[in-house]
Amino acid sequence: MNHSKVLLLPGWYNSGAAHWQSLWEAQHGYVRVQQHDWERPLRGDWQIQLEETILARDTDRTGPVVLVAHSLGCILVAAWAAHSRNTHRVQGALLVAPGDAEREELRGQLPSWSPIVRQRLPFPSILLGSRNDPYCGFDRAQGLAADWGARFIDYGERGHINADSGLGDWPEGHALLQTLMQPPA
Repeated sequence: MNHSKVLLLPGWYNSGAAHWQSLWEAQHGYVRVQQHDWERPLRGDWQIQLEETILARDTDRTGPVVLVAHSLGCILVAAWAAHSRNTHRVQGALLVAPGDAEREELRGQLPSWSPIVRQRLPFPSILLGSRNDPYCGFDRAQGLAADWGARFIDYGERGHINADSGLGDWPEGHALLQTLMQPPA
């Protein structure tokens, strides 16, 4: 299986060493989309970085990529997909614990991320939401999944589904990723 086809899209402040995204990168050789500024993210800049990373992949030879987004990375996928002419290069997306950039306490710190793009994604996607995520209400996560056409998974009370959630290398999430990596029927 071509592991370089998986692109990791961390959220605000990147994913630390104990985060499942970082563990997957180390264990499986997945590619992290690097951003210019993890602390003061600009939506347009992040979209360009994702676009350039996808264009740098030889998808004609290796096949389309699969996106694995966490938090603000989920909002990035929706924004990018609404504007890119290269969505055909994406096979699917695993969207984990979207960060609600429209929340009052986040809007001022992330001004370029509102409003959240709510167009249907042009590729299959799975969104996992937590009932006690401090950065996105459960109903809000369900609404984003519906707007984006994503299969929604209620992941119970797992916080922000990050390193603080005690998931380690998160085998359950990796199993979901494998379903998105299967060739389309």
